[in-house]
Amino acid sequence: MFKDGNKMDITRNIRLIEWLKSELLTTIASLFEILLKVEKASQETLVDILANIILVTYVLGKRLGINFSRVDMKLEDKLRLGILEKHKIEEWNGDLSALKQHLSRKGS
Repeated sequence: MFKDGNKMDITRNIRLIEWLKSELLTTIASLFEILLKVEKASQETLVDILANIILVTYVLGKRLGINFSRVDMKLEDKLRLGILEKHKIEEWNGDLSALKQHLSRKGS
């Protein structure tokens, strides 16, 4: 049914997915931990943690068969919808519009 190479690829992909899930949870736990110690949290540490969450999320999606551009499109859809529906985050601070604008500039 499977060639030995296919079994190895499937096994490696499953292990990688499990590692990425663990990495995501560990990084989120680190974020929560550092936010408890706000006075000790440097901005550089927070940026590093947030960037790692984004990176792991993209790679996990890829390992699950979802390409990067599809994640980007879904993010843009969610931003547009949040802006149209006046989500609280948008209503209070305009964060969704700011992020949409940032991503638009970056893609140009």
